[in-house]
Amino acid sequence: MPMHPSPPPSRRQLLLGGATLVAATAAPAWLTPALAQFDPLRPTPSQTEGPFYPLALPADSDHDLLRNGRVAYGKGQPAWVEGVVTDTRGVPVSGAVVEIWQCDQAGHYHHPGDGGQADPAFQGFGQVTVGRDGRYRFRTLRPAPYSGRTPHIHFKLRLDRMELLTTQMYVAGDPGNERDFLWRRLGAQGRAALTRPFVAGTDGLRAEFPIVVAV
Repeated sequence: MPMHPSPPPSRRQLLLGGATLVAATAAPAWLTPALAQFDPLRPTPSQTEGPFYPLALPADSDHDLLRNGRVAYGKGQPAWVEGVVTDTRGVPVSGAVVEIWQCDQAGHYHHPGDGGQADPAFQGFGQVTVGRDGRYRFRTLRPAPYSGRTPHIHFKLRLDRMELLTTQMYVAGDPGNERDFLWRRLGAQGRAALTRPFVAGTDGLRAEFPIVVAV
């Protein structure tokens, strides 16, 4: 049977094909993965608040936990902890408030339940409001262990009056992780999401902790 040539493409097909090619070639590099990604991101696992969330927020509650008012804290290993807050589509959650709190190098919290032994130079709690890019950043310590717990930093996220997430961040490779009852409860994906490496930087250690919330 003789083969008939295929009909020429219509104007609509040409336009659609050209638009697809332009989108694929003209999209900026940072957007290309988003175009190719159809599966939603996994929300960051939640964890218990713990007993030492501040009863009242301190007068100094900015991003720098190593300076409480005019007093600087010089113990432990200084570190930057930072990341981006997004929803499950990868869109930054503008206006989200990120809170962190942790013990000082000696293992004490600013909380009456901990006996009030925390070093007054260590702020112990901080909060920042993220902008349109969703990025947050804190100056603090590589977390220290206390009372049988592995080193960790507590996180809480709010948007307006809604609480989005309470969780904890752990230190990759810390020998205390395997003995920690909360860390052991996490599955492989949960451990990967909440356990982050602290790497050397020009001004101390640095840990990147991306946070995904279901808004």
